[in-house]
Amino acid sequence: MQEELSLYDPSLLLGLDFFRSPAGFNPRISAAVPGETWLKVRPLQTGDYNRGFLQILSQLTKVGDVSLTQFLNRFAQMRASGDYYVTVIVDTRHDKIIGSATLVLERKFIHGCGTRGRLEDVVVDDTYRGKQLGKLIVVTVTLLAEQLGCYKMSLDCKDKLIPFYKSIGYALEPGNANTMNIRYENGTISANRTGGNCKPDDTEPS
Repeated sequence: MQEELSLYDPSLLLGLDFFRSPAGFNPRISAAVPGETWLKVRPLQTGDYNRGFLQILSQLTKVGDVSLTQFLNRFAQMRASGDYYVTVIVDTRHDKIIGSATLVLERKFIHGCGTRGRLEDVVVDDTYRGKQLGKLIVVTVTLLAEQLGCYKMSLDCKDKLIPFYKSIGYALEPGNANTMNIRYENGTISANRTGGNCKPDDTEPS
């Protein structure tokens, strides 16, 4: 059996310091220790087409009819660019993708040729609510953006999700609708630390 490729180096997730995030986890979990022994947080892999990756995305938006060949071609393009960090949560009992979030790197001339991160396509299977997985996957890619040298991370969200993102350190950008940012400055996360406690499950992405 051919070994699967990861979209990026899985070891990047092992060094993330979840104590740096203003998000409140109760009980405490992280990408390395996601709570249940059967949960695993890792990069997207080539075999995830058959683990329901596109089906979990379809809970978020219209995916369309994507063949395995199309999936593998797009995977190869993303991997070659080095700017896409699709991160998934797997239920290893069923070998099934149950959550996902994407970090996209935007390379700029501003900020001394800096890099901005964008958070995209956040989704967690509704049937796994109550395990803090929405918060886990977002904090994972948020810390990953900092580790990769981004000067800030941005996202666009629906009104109902604003409290959720505020609770994990994002702040609304004045005068720019529902755009929210978190900044990484001088080795610290510049965060909105009000409301850092766990939010009700229905405020998390689904």
